[in-house]
Amino acid sequence: MSELTFFNGFIIVWFWLAVVAFLSLLFFAAPYGRYVRRGWGFAVNNRLGWVIMESAAPLAFAVCFFIGGNAITVTTLVFLGLWEAHYLHRAFIYPFSLRLHSRGVPLVVVGVVLLFNMANGYLNGRYIFTFSGGYSNQWLGDPRFIVGVVLFIIGFIINRSADQTLHKLAKTADSGYKIPYGGLYRWLSCPNYFGEVVIWTGWAVATWSLPGLAFAVWTAANLVPRARSHHAWYRQHFPDYPSQRRALLPGIW
Repeated sequence: MSELTFFNGFIIVWFWLAVVAFLSLLFFAAPYGRYVRRGWGFAVNNRLGWVIMESAAPLAFAVCFFIGGNAITVTTLVFLGLWEAHYLHRAFIYPFSLRLHSRGVPLVVVGVVLLFNMANGYLNGRYIFTFSGGYSNQWLGDPRFIVGVVLFIIGFIINRSADQTLHKLAKTADSGYKIPYGGLYRWLSCPNYFGEVVIWTGWAVATWSLPGLAFAVWTAANLVPRARSHHAWYRQHFPDYPSQRRALLPGIW
């Protein structure tokens, strides 16, 4: 079996796994963050856990870049820069803004996310740098590239702004969780997740690829159920929670 045959089959399986993940997460919240609970085995420090599992994504993508068979263009360098900027931050800066949980992150969760990031980095990196046939510099002027990159940047700003709000709130809170305010928190319980969905939707449009689309689908499959859980958790724990807020989409849901 050639690698291209394997790659194409993997993409199909990857889409189906996203559907399975979505249906599963509708019924139980992944055990990390506020949903950490006993019964999931050995756990590691949550900051260390995030570094380990997220660092696989920039590493896998970078390896695909260096072994890629396509010509290096400004377009592919932009894709490399966008991916690495997001994931280097996610792996080596964001974890240290998290509050420490005494129970940490279950090792099984770290392992699953690590494997996901390796596979996702491989699919996107291998396609862009080898199997796509190449992205010429003319792609820089294509409306799909322009719209996609703009969406990526907007999503990144939304995500970072929302995370900064949570980080500041955690620093001022004596213990436990509090209701976040400001920015898109005026309308949403999870603007950080909304930003993440916008990021990878933009990526899918900019790359105009099945691996990019698969990542956008996976992002929604993971974060839509979690936003739903967060929204319900806030309403359950805070009787004065703002009634106008929605889980993930302003004014809709």
